Amino acid sequence: MDNIKDRKWHLTEDGEVLLFDKPYRWTSFDLVNKFRYWACRRLGVKKLKVGHAGTLDPLATGLMIICTGRCTKQLDTLQQGKKEYIATLKLGQTTPSFDLETEPDAEYPTEHITEQLISEVLPKFVGIIEQTPPAYSAIRVDGKRAYALARKGREVNLKPRLLVVEEIELLSTDLPEIIIRVVCSKGTYIRALARDIGVALGSGAHLTALRRTRIGEYRIEDAYPIELLDELLKRYVEPLPKEEKDGK
Repeated sequence: MDNIKDRKWHLTEDGEVLLFDKPYRWTSFDLVNKFRYWACRRLGVKKLKVGHAGTLDPLATGLMIICTGRCTKQLDTLQQGKKEYIATLKLGQTTPSFDLETEPDAEYPTEHITEQLISEVLPKFVGIIEQTPPAYSAIRVDGKRAYALARKGREVNLKPRLLVVEEIELLSTDLPEIIIRVVCSKGTYIRALARDIGVALGSGAHLTALRRTRIGEYRIEDAYPIELLDELLKRYVEPLPKEEKDGK
């Protein structure tokens, strides 16, 4: 892959594919909007075509692919890439959102859960599986986002979807908490996977941390911290000449 860190960024016209590490509690649009705002200021233009290749929940961190200019045409292709996540699950407890966005709503037994049981259950989620998305998701229901309805206390019924989980690896066990690595297809909700793993263990579960580490060939190790954006733009982006600004 081209090492973009060794050359100037050409954000307009042909555009660039850039990797950023989304911070905790930022929405995907927060990151895109911040990038667009500061990039436009650096270039001296009012508009810049910017898009991202796949959202991350506000409480998740990790890899986001930002495309500019003509590279935005690659977004659909980039979104099809395999995703890799590191997920921390708390067993014995659920929340309505299946993460820390909402308060716990039920407690379940965990005394029977062992590392051996976990190791026997996880492979059952590898392959083509059927998954019902969480109510707290961006899926549209009657023209509105499901999470908007769920936050208002409305009942949200979403249809199951077929997806592919290629790998699940148990990284650590410190009951009632486990950490897993998941490689999956587009459209997989790791929060829903946590929910279903909890049920399969005869208990409940929700996410307490989630980090996306890979999208296709792109890896988090090559991503920039968004906190360095201003410095990066000064280093890699040249302001446009006046005649080019006037033509934008």
